[in-house]
Amino acid sequence: QQQRQGCANAFLDLPGLRQYCALSSTDERWLETACERLTLSLRSAHRLLKVARTLADLEQVEAITRSHLAEALQYRPSSN
Repeated sequence: QQQRQGCANAFLDLPGLRQYCALSSTDERWLETACERLTLSLRSAHRLLKVARTLADLEQVEAITRSHLAEALQYRPSSN
């Protein structure tokens, strides 16, 4: 993360998200649908992308996939 973007994924700003957390068009639509169904805020969606980027980094893959997004969704705190 430090070598690629100069900061940890948690500190990515909006331009950093666009550059380092780009999704395929189908995965982008999947994320939009998930956000609508779960009524996630834009801030929550950005946080989800950062976690998905970290999961992809742990697997040492360049692109974020739907499986990374789905796993990141599972780490969301429950709203009791």
